[in-house]
Amino acid sequence: MRVGIVLLLFAFFTGCRNNSAPEIKEGELTWLTIEQLDKVDLGDKKVLVDVYTDWCGWCKVMDKKTFTDPQLIDYLNKNFYVVKFNAEQRDPVKFKGNEYTWQPMGRNGINTLGIELLQGNMGYPSLVYMDSQLRTLKVSPGYKTPEQLLEELKAL
Repeated sequence: MRVGIVLLLFAFFTGCRNNSAPEIKEGELTWLTIEQLDKVDLGDKKVLVDVYTDWCGWCKVMDKKTFTDPQLIDYLNKNFYVVKFNAEQRDPVKFKGNEYTWQPMGRNGINTLGIELLQGNMGYPSLVYMDSQLRTLKVSPGYKTPEQLLEELKAL
């Protein structure tokens, strides 16, 4: 009985931890949600937000060809937290103390966080680079090869 209570308490308290870094697995990217990003102590890492839509063909090519490159994965895991954000997400999103909602505009509607992240330039795929204080450093629209993206990341 005591062992069960101890295990239950351990599971509860480890599940309630905030600000802990997600486990980074070697050889793959650990994609966070925008809500998870708000809860992570970023330390000195920057943030890359991949803003995509479900219908975007070049977004899918980046997922298959760019974000699977071993050299790029290694660099991102060491220097960045990576976030995927569907710009047409219908569920409300909380980020930096604000709530963002879906609005019926454009092709399939848009989540207002997508408008803010992309500074109104709604092209996909787009990458948003942020510093460890979640301030936007740069918005970079368009498809990137692994080599192009790695060069862009190193220039930040």
